[in-house]
Amino acid sequence: MIARKNLPIALTIASSDSGGGAGVQADLKTFAALGVHGASAIACLTAQNPKRVFAVEPCPPKILRQQIEAVFAELPPQSVKTGMLFSAANLRVVVEFFGAQTARPRVPLVVDPVMVSTSGATLLAPAARKILMEKLLPLAALVTPNLDEAEILAEQKIREPEDLRSAARKIFSRFGCAVLVKGGHLNDTREAVDIFWDGHTELLLSAPFVKGVSTHGTGCTYSAAICAGLALGCDLPQAVELGKNFITAAIAGSYKIGAHFALNQSSVTPGRHWRAGSGR
Repeated sequence: MIARKNLPIALTIASSDSGGGAGVQADLKTFAALGVHGASAIACLTAQNPKRVFAVEPCPPKILRQQIEAVFAELPPQSVKTGMLFSAANLRVVVEFFGAQTARPRVPLVVDPVMVSTSGATLLAPAARKILMEKLLPLAALVTPNLDEAEILAEQKIREPEDLRSAARKIFSRFGCAVLVKGGHLNDTREAVDIFWDGHTELLLSAPFVKGVSTHGTGCTYSAAICAGLALGCDLPQAVELGKNFITAAIAGSYKIGAHFALNQSSVTPGRHWRAGSGR
């Protein structure tokens, strides 16, 4: 009899990207590249390309809940990530499902808050922001804000690398979950610097900027790689380091699609051991 490999499962609850570079499409490519089976629950349909978001149509809350329930019924994941949820109704679905911990084993939840896109588009309805901060983040194992999102969550400006550290501590103190503040868009820096803080361990993760490349979907891919690392059995600091190395390699290996660049998740070898530069 042929021995079949038993793959771990990770679930992404996020939005579809019609351009294929971000959202659920990026998450599933990342899971596959890391040797994890990807399940998905579509929270929104979007009309977008690498340049901008044209329209967003939230999924009805009932079918979003049914997608999540269907996955947990037969494909219970080892880890879950959320991406763009957009509406208050969809935030409530996720909060209600993962808040009912007595009915199912607790799985680590990685929350990519997706409040503001790199291009500046608002991707979280105003009524949903309060639910995200008061209800969802306290359920998270990790939140992964970009600079704009971290400024909102920490209620401070971030202008230099040291600000990343203070913002991470404020976010952890305010919401009680570990945080990875992504500083890739800081001005006047030679490296993409991120700070992880979980109340005990601090990681300073840095990588040289890849010149001449502007990519779409880096935040989705980064958080998905962390989620995959958790499904593979990494602890949270290890999963974050894996994610940093994965996104760095995917950017370095990016390729052209039309007039744009796309991340190359398939350029990363599954099972390879990575280690980012870190300070504790």
